[in-house]
Amino acid sequence: MIIPARDEESERAPLFTAEDPRALYEDVLVSIDRSRGLNNGQPSALAHWIDALEVKRGDRVFHAGCGVGYYTAILAELAGTEGSVLAAEIDCLLAGRAKKNLAHLPQVAVEAVDAVAADTGMCDAMLINAGLTHPRLEWLERLKEGGRMLAPITTEPGEGGGNGVMIKVTRSGSSHAARIVSFVSIYPCSSARDPKLEPAVAKALRSRKLLPLRSVRVDRHAPTGTCLVHGSTVCLSEESPAPALSGLH
Repeated sequence: MIIPARDEESERAPLFTAEDPRALYEDVLVSIDRSRGLNNGQPSALAHWIDALEVKRGDRVFHAGCGVGYYTAILAELAGTEGSVLAAEIDCLLAGRAKKNLAHLPQVAVEAVDAVAADTGMCDAMLINAGLTHPRLEWLERLKEGGRMLAPITTEPGEGGGNGVMIKVTRSGSSHAARIVSFVSIYPCSSARDPKLEPAVAKALRSRKLLPLRSVRVDRHAPTGTCLVHGSTVCLSEESPAPALSGLH
């Protein structure tokens, strides 16, 4: 793999080999598996999302779709040895590489498992690094008071991944405030996509109906005008988060 780097002194960019660590300081995609079109994600985008996640020392962090662990290492640095990071990767080969790459970090555990099935325990922060139709109820239930989740809500995956928005969800009691952090194009988390919601998600994204997102509701309710994407267990809503919602115990 050859990665071009910017060169202000010349019109021709120098080429760094994959073994050259200087390449990792460029805001470029780094190929993980070229045959499958897998890469490590845009560094500037991940930096923005990790900053929004507000990871503190001592936090318990869940990283879904960790790949080979590049950004898991950053989360581990933020959480420190006082905290812990559980990284889930469904691809056994990538999970094996992540385990090797992160073996020197005692606060990190890597599991070759579907992120939906991972036993996360109660978490302060979650970074979901694969496209969803909605935040999974299982994950929302495992956010501590004040816990934060970054999750990409995307259309069905096309060539190169699905398009959508990265949202931040913050738990307060049984209520979940939510807001848009950025636009995103990302690979899907197939087990966290509801086929029944796909048309509603696509319509909401195309029309930009999701932009006034203010909460993620988990209480049972009939669809109303404030529902942006209404699911059977989770609803993306423009309604202000309530002081207390039933549904999480």
